[in-house]
Amino acid sequence: MAQVPDELIRLERSAEEERAKLAGLSGDEYDAQLRRWREASEAVQAAVTAYAADTGADRREVEEAVKKACRCSQEDPAVE
Repeated sequence: MAQVPDELIRLERSAEEERAKLAGLSGDEYDAQLRRWREASEAVQAAVTAYAADTGADRREVEEAVKKACRCSQEDPAVE
């Protein structure tokens, strides 16, 4: 894939930020944050699927390109 839409990158970053917030949580706080991460992850998956369908691209390749673009453009939010 040559170009990854900015919106897909933004959604992936948002999901990764929600994942990073799980660190150090437990109990109800962990459960609530886990739900937020899952919702953000589901939004990414839905957007990737829609983009692949709209463009005729392979869904797996789109997802890999989005993840690669995010890794290249920022550090892991869990490490910050």
